[in-house]
Amino acid sequence: MKHYEVEILDAKTREKLCFLDKVEPQATIAETKNLFTKTHPQWYPARQSLRLDPKGKSLKDEDVLQKLPVGTTATLYFRDLGKYARLLFIYLLFYFRVPFIYGHKYDFTSSWHTVVHLACICHSFHYIKRLLETLFVHRFSHSFSAWMAYYVNHPLYTPPTYGAQQVKLALAIFVICQLGNFSIHMALRDLQPKTRKIPCPTKNPFTWLFLLVSCPNYTYEVGSWIGFAIMTQCLPVALFSLVGFTQMTIWAKGKQRSYLKEFRDYPPLRMPIIPFLL
Repeated sequence: MKHYEVEILDAKTREKLCFLDKVEPQATIAETKNLFTKTHPQWYPARQSLRLDPKGKSLKDEDVLQKLPVGTTATLYFRDLGKYARLLFIYLLFYFRVPFIYGHKYDFTSSWHTVVHLACICHSFHYIKRLLETLFVHRFSHSFSAWMAYYVNHPLYTPPTYGAQQVKLALAIFVICQLGNFSIHMALRDLQPKTRKIPCPTKNPFTWLFLLVSCPNYTYEVGSWIGFAIMTQCLPVALFSLVGFTQMTIWAKGKQRSYLKEFRDYPPLRMPIIPFLL
């Protein structure tokens, strides 16, 4: 029986992290993660996302090596899921106003403003969803997230100019875009890895954005952060949204170029991320 060789690369840098020799063909991804942990103890299995493509879907723990579309020398790409938990934890440190951040008189105090609590719920939901989905990773810096959290949860923070109406509108935008983002991920999941097809809308109305853009998941992602920025009316959040939009536009353009090369009948009206514009 011929054994497999498994090469594990960093999905971001393509740096070789590990080379596993003589892996059983019947080995599962869970067993592969355990072998990887032996060489990198800091990345225990629950923190690992292994995938066939750097930007692709995470493989399931029960997936078997010999049933994957790879040769006897398999290349897997690794992403660290722990950073999502860190981003969530950093924000909550500011939300709960732990000591030495805002001054002793504010230690473990709570904001009077409803929008601050809603912002925390939205931010936490976003990153918890990221941890659960582990489908796509957006690489925003830890320092940027901390900077944003510092101002939103500051004791001197003032609520939005138009009060509850502005907050409700922004919250609606955030929730709709989060539902849309999740719907797109589910639609993309159903396409892979069976066959290579042009992503198309389903019966779910949230997926109809596929008619106009190539990467509606990025469109909804940007929309979520715009809603969060309107809700909090905080400059760091707006800058965070702008940085995210810039990066996701680059990714969307790259994805559309690959679609155009792969599919001759690709819909000509689709834009990368913003309908009719960009």
